[in-house]
Amino acid sequence: MSEQCDADELRARTQELLAAHPPATTDAIDFLKARFDAGLAWVHYPVGLGGLGAPRSLQSVVDAELEAAGAPDNDPRRIGIGLGMAAPTILKYGTDEQKQRFLRPLWVGEEVWCQLFSEPGAGSDLAALGTRAVCEGEDWIVNGQKVWTSSAHLARWAILIARTDPDLPKHQGISYFVCDMTDPGVEVRPLRQITGEAEFNEVFLTDVRIPDAHRLGGIGEGWKVAQTTLMNERVSIGGMRLPREGGMIGPVAKTWRERPELRTHDLHQRLLTLWVEAEVARLTGERLRQQLVAGQPGPEGSGMKLAFARLNQEISGLEVELLGNAGLLYSDWTMRRPELVDFTGRDAGYRYLRSKGNSIEGGTSEVLLNIVAERVLGLPAEPRNDKDIAWKDLAR
Repeated sequence: MSEQCDADELRARTQELLAAHPPATTDAIDFLKARFDAGLAWVHYPVGLGGLGAPRSLQSVVDAELEAAGAPDNDPRRIGIGLGMAAPTILKYGTDEQKQRFLRPLWVGEEVWCQLFSEPGAGSDLAALGTRAVCEGEDWIVNGQKVWTSSAHLARWAILIARTDPDLPKHQGISYFVCDMTDPGVEVRPLRQITGEAEFNEVFLTDVRIPDAHRLGGIGEGWKVAQTTLMNERVSIGGMRLPREGGMIGPVAKTWRERPELRTHDLHQRLLTLWVEAEVARLTGERLRQQLVAGQPGPEGSGMKLAFARLNQEISGLEVELLGNAGLLYSDWTMRRPELVDFTGRDAGYRYLRSKGNSIEGGTSEVLLNIVAERVLGLPAEPRNDKDIAWKDLAR
């Protein structure tokens, strides 16, 4: 079939879904389940797993038809870790049973996911992690601490990497698991941030029992599996689809148009520069998504995430300056544990403070610069003296 015929077929399938499950009279969760079962959730996923094996680029055909009909979506910002990180990892490394168990409730939004990767002593150097998983019969007993865990207070499941062999070098002795966040050994504590909210958490794992059936990939292959997660994470953070003036540049441009008394020549020049850079980043993101049609994301996503962090920080700083005294105000310092991060729905003070985390979360900008230098530009790697030393012998 030609791509045009494929698009027509997808439109027809979407109209069949809408006719059988009218959005106006169908419960939102029931509609989303029917959409998944019809293969219209991720059209590029295999048949039976929410897709039809169609080109990824044709997802927009389905989305446009459903949006025009007023159909509910799955609130992707609330379940972004599941959609952007857990799902592609499960698809690539999961068993048939794991795919059948996890992908449908993940996409529908019935089960929220979080990511148990970073630790107090293993952030930028993630491979130095010390959380231990010890095999006991058909289970793994996990003990350790994770930190900077978004949505842990809401999550039903977590993607977890833990050390299964301390006698191997740090990258080789790691395995990858799906962790049940309702296990009695899982303790979630809020981490209050500079914004006043506790969007992140620290998670303590005490004798958490994970069945071997919830391991993704082979024993000791956790670092390889984690690379799929991390590459997808950086694309989901830095390569999100936006309209022109979407994201952080939108509120600044709106204020500029509506408040002429705030304008100065210097602010005008800075706004123009950042507006152009934001538009270049947006179009680069579109190109990156088109490249994804051919396969898994590569290290290029690190470049997009780098640009996202820098632009958000510079744009939010400009917005605070543009607003003058009003830019120093902060509307609400209430301690809350939100379900999602809402950059554009909050005030300038929130955007300025929250964007400081953009150069840390999802990989620090310094680490991402190394990735771009080595894996995109082909520059020599930095010397790593600990690469071949057993993890248990590393200085800590």
